[in-house]
Amino acid sequence: MSKSYRKMPWTGEVVALLACEDSASSIVSESLQHIDLDYAGIPGDTHSGLTRSACVRFPELYAEGTEIRNTRQLTLVSSEELAAIATTMEIEQVLAGWLGANIELAGIPSLTLLPPSSRLVFSSGATLVVDIENRPCAYPARVIEQHYPGKGRRFIKAAMHRRGLTAWVEREGRITPGDSLRVFFPDQAAHPDQFTRE
Repeated sequence: MSKSYRKMPWTGEVVALLACEDSASSIVSESLQHIDLDYAGIPGDTHSGLTRSACVRFPELYAEGTEIRNTRQLTLVSSEELAAIATTMEIEQVLAGWLGANIELAGIPSLTLLPPSSRLVFSSGATLVVDIENRPCAYPARVIEQHYPGKGRRFIKAAMHRRGLTAWVEREGRITPGDSLRVFFPDQAAHPDQFTRE
């Protein structure tokens, strides 16, 4: 039987772990010493849960508020992509917490563009499955504006295809800053109509 996944030649590192208790009040996430992932995500985080309510991201699929499987349990960002965003915005830094991120990683090229269904396997055995690219929106722009007045409006354009991705827990486990991880791509060809737009 052929393999369904292909190990990529990168070894990533966990730079920071964060959580946000109530994104309705503020999207800013705060630093954690470790996280103990369960099948709902990060306990106590605003996006944890086995299910969630469909939002405006699914206008052609579900009525807003419909209960659906939660595949957006965690937000992951890249140290390299955060630095690129800051450079493009002409500011000193963009912190992972300003984007409401849960895990900041280093060493994974073009993290935001990892294919859906890729597996991120941490040294503890904890495993995340990539959902999809996380598109930039106005909320982080407002946070950045507080730190760099007049620059926040640049975020959405600067962060396109660099803002990170969302993921869900396939295997529970503890993750700590400094942990390593490996990336596995689904061994699948692209659909011929993947980039066709209506």
